Amino acid sequence: MTGQDKPLVFVTVGTDHHRFDRLMGWMEQWLAANGHVRCVVQYGPADPPVGAECHDFLPHADMQALFRQATAVVCQGGPGSITESRQAGRLPIVVPRIARLDEVVDDHQVRFSRHVATFGKVALAESAESLHAHLDRALADPAEYAVPDEADETAPAVARFGRLVDELVATPRRRRRSRPDRAG
Repeated sequence: MTGQDKPLVFVTVGTDHHRFDRLMGWMEQWLAANGHVRCVVQYGPADPPVGAECHDFLPHADMQALFRQATAVVCQGGPGSITESRQAGRLPIVVPRIARLDEVVDDHQVRFSRHVATFGKVALAESAESLHAHLDRALADPAEYAVPDEADETAPAVARFGRLVDELVATPRRRRRSRPDRAG
């Protein structure tokens, strides 16, 4: 089986400058037992996991293509990565960064990820065992980790925001005339 014939797992840590070695270690453990997959990892400043095709940084267009091609997506708990994954039709498996491990400045990712998980918008993985179980399920039944286009309510809001920005940029600004001071 060539790399292109294998199911693709795409992992991204986003663009934060903090290391996310915990996720890289969990992925390395899983990959050691799952050589039947192709895994592409955008690892940032962390140590890249053995067994994956690793990139410290990927251009946005490349990442979007990987989100679309992936059978499973693993990402940090940032809204950008989650939204990109969902817009590409993938239910992201989310591992939130933790402040006490110096992976992020505060625990906003933990709170956000837990919140959106209650609505079924992400598959939350807060342990290695949970991450590994989600990956195994996603590969066994990719449809369980697919997001139909109509299920993503963010697309209309993003499109409306884009139109509003375009309108604002296209509207000529009226210049104010400076008034001479009217000193008494």
